[in-house]
Amino acid sequence: MLGRRGAAALALGLSVLLTAGCGIRIPADPEGTLDAVEGGTLRAGVSPNDDWIRLGDGEPSGTEADALRAFAHAHDATVEWTVGSEEALVRDLENGDLDVVAGGLTDETPWTNKAGMTRPYAETVLADGSTVKLVMLVPLGENAFVSELETFLTAEAARTGTAP
Repeated sequence: MLGRRGAAALALGLSVLLTAGCGIRIPADPEGTLDAVEGGTLRAGVSPNDDWIRLGDGEPSGTEADALRAFAHAHDATVEWTVGSEEALVRDLENGDLDVVAGGLTDETPWTNKAGMTRPYAETVLADGSTVKLVMLVPLGENAFVSELETFLTAEAARTGTAP
């Protein structure tokens, strides 16, 4: 006979098997953001900010633009860039027109009531000597996409030496 722990472990194992058999993604991807990116297009909104996002004659460049391009490549996707102000980009994110917003945003961003936020993945020192933690904005509730992006950004930050 199974004890309490054995029964709990069996129930957990069965629920995992049943969930896997149903094609349900954990964590959730309710709007299909990750599914749309994989083998498709990453819709990235960017706002110029120092070395994080730079604008020139071609596509955006800079540390975050390079990271988004590499993330898209890792998911066999292309990047569709939208350049704008933070406010306009957050509105596009809310409306489902963007998958991610970057522009040297910090974990103290005022947009958290309208957008999700990645875990801080890098730190930088500002001109005044203060240290800030950088994040990107994502659609609210898109946990599978956020999880993939955070894992990628954390690895990139460790590789480049900007991890918090």
